[in-house]
Amino acid sequence: MLILGGTTEATQLATQAAKIPSLEVISSLAGRTQQPINPTGTVRSGGFGGVEGLVHYLQDQQIDLLIDATHPFAAQISWNAATAVDRVSIPRLSIVRPAWESEPHWIEVESNEAAAAILPNLAQRIFLTIGRQELSTFAHLTDLWFLMRMIDPPKTVIPPGEVLLARAPFSVEQERAWMQHYQIQAIVSKNSGGDATVSKLIAARELNLPVVMVQRPPMPDGKTVSDVELALLWINQHL
Repeated sequence: MLILGGTTEATQLATQAAKIPSLEVISSLAGRTQQPINPTGTVRSGGFGGVEGLVHYLQDQQIDLLIDATHPFAAQISWNAATAVDRVSIPRLSIVRPAWESEPHWIEVESNEAAAAILPNLAQRIFLTIGRQELSTFAHLTDLWFLMRMIDPPKTVIPPGEVLLARAPFSVEQERAWMQHYQIQAIVSKNSGGDATVSKLIAARELNLPVVMVQRPPMPDGKTVSDVELALLWINQHL
């Protein structure tokens, strides 16, 4: 079984699935984090080389089941996986954590570009919590100041401000302290869902700060579950 991972759910699933007799579990990580938390079992890192590369990998490794437990914003690998499993005729399951529910102080946008477009009229000091991959989208906003939180240092051009290297989860107290210390006036977040980073939304609500929330990209159709326990049931049904 191949798990497309990089999330808490993927790590938890690998640990539990490794206990299933006669099931070999391989976890694949994108390789973007310098010091990832490696799951139980065999781990590979790096891209597959598009749909064709993934098809060859599934065939070469004789994969019988594929679990897509990637981040809700990792759309490209999810679409590639959907196409590849159709080509090799194996079952695919997606673990999709529930999105956070909208709140009155949110401004919901479709993309990082849309978020960047509204910031000049919203705030001067912004907490940017979208990771490091898309920071360049905000680099042209040189009249604003950003606190940019991520796990590893950025490799692209970034907007003015300060980089904060930290790994979730964070407490509400931590988030509130950062927002107050840096005099944050607005937050930009992806609607990733889950518990690891929800504290920033609670702190923002308490401080009455606007949240620019980037909505999830479209994903391929297919069987989905919301948690690891349901994924384990699906696996056992397909063995």
